Amino acid sequence: MYVAPSILSADFGRLDEEIKAICEAGADLIHVDVMDGHFVPNLTIGPLVVNAVAKVATKPLDIHLMVENNPFFVDLFLPLKPKFLTFHIEEEKHPLRLIDHIRKNGVSPGIVLNPHTPVNSIEHIVSEVDMVLLMSVNPGFGGQSFMPVVYEKIRALRELIEKKNAKCMIEVDGGVNGLNAPDLDEAGADILVAGNYVFSSNSYAEAIRAIKLEF
Repeated sequence: MYVAPSILSADFGRLDEEIKAICEAGADLIHVDVMDGHFVPNLTIGPLVVNAVAKVATKPLDIHLMVENNPFFVDLFLPLKPKFLTFHIEEEKHPLRLIDHIRKNGVSPGIVLNPHTPVNSIEHIVSEVDMVLLMSVNPGFGGQSFMPVVYEKIRALRELIEKKNAKCMIEVDGGVNGLNAPDLDEAGADILVAGNYVFSSNSYAEAIRAIKLEF
């Protein structure tokens, strides 16, 4: 199991220290939530801040776009060369074109499904991406409770990946903690995003180990 702490829950007053701390604590990726105040009601950070994060981080970036006008934002963040750059399928009219554009620029493309979006909506493109991110909360704010219905979606997505002989990973974001990590692992998740659970803990390392099922 890979763990990607979401910096949305970090202390932005000392963001450089927080990034260094989670890298040293065993994070595999640094999850960055980019929100535009339109696709979701919240407004977070742009490429200047994310570039500063990239300079401090010793682990790859996992950038999650929660925006309208995906191509515009994709081109803003591609120069930062994250490991993953994901966008919401609900907002994109030409997903294959955008996926191809991201890949041609040396970044692994991924797509995101909101809790209400069915897995079969991506049947025609799952073989073209390196990751599918399943939201287990309604996107826009950290600290929300996990939606159990997502377990079924993970299993359905795993079946679809196997059916299509695809090579993409499954990431889950929202309400992840040490208690539901074993069930998420059993359902078929590969990467777990955890914000509040990690950054509100007394030990980032212990929180990350709990999600990785390293006891």
